[in-house]
Amino acid sequence: MHRIGFVIFPDFQVMGFAAITVFEVANTMLDDDAYSITMLSEEGGLVRSSAGFAVDTQRFDATEFDTVMIGAGMQVPSFSPGLLDFVRRSATTVRRLAAPCIGAFALAEAGILSGRRATTHWAFARELQSRYPAVCVEEDRIFIIDGTVWTSAGMTAGIDLALAMVEKDHGPEVARSAARKLVVHHRRSGGQSQFSSLLELEPKSDRIQKTLIYANGHLKNALSVEELADVAGLSPRQFSRAFRAETGQSPAKAVENIRVEAARLLMEQGRHSMDVIADETGFADRERMRRAFLRILGQPPQVIRRNSRAA
Repeated sequence: MHRIGFVIFPDFQVMGFAAITVFEVANTMLDDDAYSITMLSEEGGLVRSSAGFAVDTQRFDATEFDTVMIGAGMQVPSFSPGLLDFVRRSATTVRRLAAPCIGAFALAEAGILSGRRATTHWAFARELQSRYPAVCVEEDRIFIIDGTVWTSAGMTAGIDLALAMVEKDHGPEVARSAARKLVVHHRRSGGQSQFSSLLELEPKSDRIQKTLIYANGHLKNALSVEELADVAGLSPRQFSRAFRAETGQSPAKAVENIRVEAARLLMEQGRHSMDVIADETGFADRERMRRAFLRILGQPPQVIRRNSRAA
């Protein structure tokens, strides 16, 4: 049995428990209980969540775990010396030390992340980098695995992290089945962006939203201003003006961002060649795709694919 210790502290956020549910669901699909979960805290007993209810915990002791996960809160807390000592001790004994969301701050404060790659919720990534310059913070990642240390983005990304653990322990089919039962994607890869080009555009009107959905579903088309304007029921001139006013971008720039995001996802899935990806996402050729990646992501497609395989 794989023993998991889940560490919480006062005002922890219960959304972090979503990761625990992955292991619970995996247990239902395996012949025996593959995972056991122990809730841990420095003092033991009831620990109050940010939602107001309390969870019973076991006090830190000499019990050894295969995986220790650090919970998170709505804000970065002050970590007690006892918790930091437990984190440091765990780093020398566990097979995996994990920190979804801002739990990464506990690992950084304990010195575990020095010289390592790590991620956290995008809203706290720059603070993590500023406080701990020895950490290589990659803010636009769903999760990162660096040796025995696993970190992830926001608390729902803890689900992706846990699914990756299940996949490593019991294979992709068990992880896929768990994801289906949870009705979540199996699985966003570690290299996948925390952000969505479509969400960032935030158009105000239905007609501009309609053109973005159309563009995302017809990437192999030319997606000229004329084509998109026709979908919106506007003249090309009216459409360009309305699109920029609502999104802050030109139609061409927005389409390029959507193409890059779609191509990046295909690269992370790792099933297609660069030529096929360029064709499927409307870039037509690899060189055009490479230039777009450099403009938008600052990295060529080959680096994105290599990083996703290493995650």
